Amino acid sequence: MYSIILASSSIYRKQLLERLTKKFKVIPSQVDEKKLTNEGGLDSALRLATLKAQAVSKDNESSYIIGSDQTAEYDSIQIEKPKNIDESFQQLIKLSGKDVTFYSAVCLINKSKNVEYKDVETIHVKYKVLTKSLISTYLDNEMPNGCLGSIKSEGLGVTLLDKIVSNDPSAIIGLPLISLIKMFEFEKIYFDGK
Repeated sequence: MYSIILASSSIYRKQLLERLTKKFKVIPSQVDEKKLTNEGGLDSALRLATLKAQAVSKDNESSYIIGSDQTAEYDSIQIEKPKNIDESFQQLIKLSGKDVTFYSAVCLINKSKNVEYKDVETIHVKYKVLTKSLISTYLDNEMPNGCLGSIKSEGLGVTLLDKIVSNDPSAIIGLPLISLIKMFEFEKIYFDGK
């Protein structure tokens, strides 16, 4: 029997993984998520997803550890997660009408089997031209603190977007399930939602 551990404290990633199985543990990694100088969004997401999985795998060598990270950038500038409503408001003003690229990375590790898979899903997002009134209405109804790009696309945040282009609709929420499923299938592990 195998065990699965999600190396994340994100409630959104937990909810996504619960679509596939209820049989997993959550052990948040204690990884420094600081971006490296001159590191692009794709490289940053992949590095951090891998570090998270590796950190938790040290004490759980026979388990399958899932690490994930998401970054976003526009005009080659990485976007930070807002810490409060004021930062969310200012970020949405800045992203109004912009094309933003999100990178959602996943890494699956099983140390005892010498297994390590990695993948990054690229998501192209177009923000609407946003009025202060529309942003205020959104922020009155959602708390996107800690959400990259100040968007809760699984909620009212979708009203601020013109389009989301991705091969995996779960990736924008923070865990690319299609990639993850393929990784488990390589290991002959299939999910039934239970």
